[in-house]
Amino acid sequence: MSVLRIGTRGSQLALWQANTVKALLAQHGQEAELVVIKTTGDRLSEQNLSQAGGKNLFVKEIEDAMLRGDVDLAVHSAKDMPAELPSGLAVGSVLPRENPQDALVLPRRHAAHGRPFEDAIRQLGPMATVGTSSIRRAAQLRAVVPAARFEPVRGNVDTRLRKLDEGHYDALVLAAAGLRRLGLGDRISALVPIAVCIPAPGQGAIAIEIREDDLATRRAVQRLNDEDTATALEAERTLVAALGGGCQLPLGGIAQMTSDGQLELTAVVISPDASTTLRRKATGETTVPYALGGRVARMLLEDGAGAILERERQKLKAQG
Repeated sequence: MSVLRIGTRGSQLALWQANTVKALLAQHGQEAELVVIKTTGDRLSEQNLSQAGGKNLFVKEIEDAMLRGDVDLAVHSAKDMPAELPSGLAVGSVLPRENPQDALVLPRRHAAHGRPFEDAIRQLGPMATVGTSSIRRAAQLRAVVPAARFEPVRGNVDTRLRKLDEGHYDALVLAAAGLRRLGLGDRISALVPIAVCIPAPGQGAIAIEIREDDLATRRAVQRLNDEDTATALEAERTLVAALGGGCQLPLGGIAQMTSDGQLELTAVVISPDASTTLRRKATGETTVPYALGGRVARMLLEDGAGAILERERQKLKAQG
């Protein structure tokens, strides 16, 4: 059995994810090795990504390496993957999802782990400076703290937390899944309720990308697939594709299984200043998650989401 080459970014979180896949493959008798690839997003590490323009900032170079045959598979944070993959590539497997919620992180001197969100917001105060490079997060949280100032924050997770503790920000908003995977779950002051801030499509999920015609690799990674997560992710990715969105746009979407075995998709498109918020929810059969994603996208487009997203695409194009 040949050794599989796993393409990955070199960040601490990316390496954790890739090593997790490597260990899971080993449990099934499949040896693998990591190939670290620097992406455009890594080279822009000190810039505000929402001003960098373009799509696929954290995956393009890895996908190119796969298409050249330099690596056999790639491990991604699913939220960073393009909604429409390059010809010849496919999602081969999805690991069980971590908590998809966003997390509010206060400085160590104020933090109390796991408090109610409302308590953390009260301690934060109305005029706080909140660090986040996500338009989606900032726009939705403006409804809760309209007077707060939202500032971009870059660097790896440790760098961001250091800047927070040094007083550059009053709070950060980060993905809860990333903090927990890095053993930093104790820094989560409060989870942001999904009713307040709908996560990015794919947030909390780890996806394994393969070449479409590589049947041996497909068989190897398919053993790691979590069906519920894969179903939810397909609905979310269909939503993004139908809206022409990407991780730099103010678009949220989360699909979850209901108690009666159906799939519920909740989505939001919001203007960056939070003056217009479009939310839609629908339920569908788990056998056709793409149909649910398309249906919710059409509902949002009928509400006027296309105009909001197009304005943001034009801004990104002008910046990039």
